[in-house]
Amino acid sequence: MTVGKLYLCPTPLGNLEDITLRVLRILKQASRVAAEDTRHTRKLLSHFDIHVPLVSYHEHNKIKKTPYILERLLAGEDVALVSDAGTPGIADPGEELVREAIGNGIPVIALPGPVAAVTALSASGLTSTPFAFYGFIPARGKLRKGMLADIERETKTTVFYEAPHRLLKTLSELAGMSQKDRQVVVARELTKIHEEFIRGTLDVVLDHFTQNPPRGECTVLLEKKVEKMEINMSPEALVDELLATGFDKRDAIREAARRLGVPRRDVYNVIHKKK
Repeated sequence: MTVGKLYLCPTPLGNLEDITLRVLRILKQASRVAAEDTRHTRKLLSHFDIHVPLVSYHEHNKIKKTPYILERLLAGEDVALVSDAGTPGIADPGEELVREAIGNGIPVIALPGPVAAVTALSASGLTSTPFAFYGFIPARGKLRKGMLADIERETKTTVFYEAPHRLLKTLSELAGMSQKDRQVVVARELTKIHEEFIRGTLDVVLDHFTQNPPRGECTVLLEKKVEKMEINMSPEALVDELLATGFDKRDAIREAARRLGVPRRDVYNVIHKKK
């Protein structure tokens, strides 16, 4: 008997218009849908007039449910895996099921669609390549301290998810560990009516959310860490040197400011006055 296929089906972050036609077709054709929260997914399917059997698959039952889903796949059924929002397996349930499916010779087909980290990164204004994704920050203990230390040292733009009731604590801890002028962006309620991007230094963004308690899921993006250097070069000479090594003009000005330890606008003004 031919084995079935495991389809990874991204679902909207909030705006139902963001689901793709291909995802809708697969959800209709699948033998069953494995869902992080069956109540949440049933509402989504009903909205699009899709009626297929649902099976619960989440962080707390994955050890028990993975063998069952594999059994259905090996019996020839196509299974669509969904999370509550976004792409399965990206900081959401799915990694273990994908590995087991591959190990059992079951085709795994990933459909493109929403990912909060990438959606926020594209509109953040921070350098997008390379970037490091850390998923959800642990709530407490050594794992939390270790991950925050890794993020603070990261030399790539860093993206992670944080619950609204822990956002202030996380920003405060990072501000205490890191350079105060390091840029941070908090993207809140992505694709929803109250979507907003709050941009500024760690201290500025922390102050904003101290005065305006955050609501809804948050995606946090932190500017890469660059050690300030003692440089005996003028801003013009340093920008020219960076341009020669492949930086574009905007990033060359940003990098020069970081290395010189001065505001970007100062370097920008010097370069443009020169012209």
